Amino acid sequence: MINWHRLFGLLLMDFFTDSPYVVELEKDLSLRQQFLDVVILRKEQGDYRGELPDGLDNLRDHNLLSYKSLHEPFDDWALKELAGHYVNYRKQVSPIPDQLLPETHFQLYGVSTRFPEKLHRRLPLRQLKPGVYEIAWGTDNIRMIVLSELATGQHNAVLRLFSAQREAVIEAQRQYRMRQPDVSTVVQQLFDNYRLENLDMPYTMQDFQKDYVREHLNVLSPDEVLKRFSPDDRLKGLSSDEVLKRFSPDDRLKNLSPDDRLKGLSPDDIVNHLSPTELKKLLEQLKRH
Repeated sequence: MINWHRLFGLLLMDFFTDSPYVVELEKDLSLRQQFLDVVILRKEQGDYRGELPDGLDNLRDHNLLSYKSLHEPFDDWALKELAGHYVNYRKQVSPIPDQLLPETHFQLYGVSTRFPEKLHRRLPLRQLKPGVYEIAWGTDNIRMIVLSELATGQHNAVLRLFSAQREAVIEAQRQYRMRQPDVSTVVQQLFDNYRLENLDMPYTMQDFQKDYVREHLNVLSPDEVLKRFSPDDRLKGLSSDEVLKRFSPDDRLKNLSPDDRLKGLSPDDIVNHLSPTELKKLLEQLKRH
């Protein structure tokens, strides 16, 4: 079975690296092992540096996410499960059972790859922006994020990777900036999963790495780029004349022996380049020999 839920949580974990929030996966909320997909937990004061994905702009101290992948419906039962997880979770994290943490410390999110038609027929979904809805559930307002409807943009890339729409996924992969180097294997696993679902995903991790380097090559100085190549590789494609033009005459003659310097020169060439004083000295030396 494809573990979309774990991949979803791992990408969010990477997204919130070095931020005031940490991400916990598959939170066990009972002795019967009822798992909540993702918890985004505030670990310190301060705001997230950068732009949060659409729908996650109202993060609180405890943020509970229930995720449904391509073939899983987010229906009224899924909503009831999320509400039940919230009750159990709030009891667990409150320091005193009779004094629960305030409701304002918690936010619930339903995350669905496709629009929840069945749920919408039973409960009205109020749209806040493309792909972001709000559901009134008792006294709570639950956010519903529909991944296949989110607007394009780098801030949404981490979520649009799970949109199950070929062009959107490829664009999101190009836009997403990984915080941890080993997350590239998670993205590769995500694409492998899409192929198992018979979704056409010809764009590979190798393609992504090449595009990423190409788009960010200007960040490196010429010296930093050249350090990656051997002297022979640096000279490939250049003619001898093009190489020699880069050096002064003195630089070209450095490390050459006298014999090497004179190779290819006729006696007339040598004599014509001597000053009268140098020529006189040469004649005197020849007379002595």
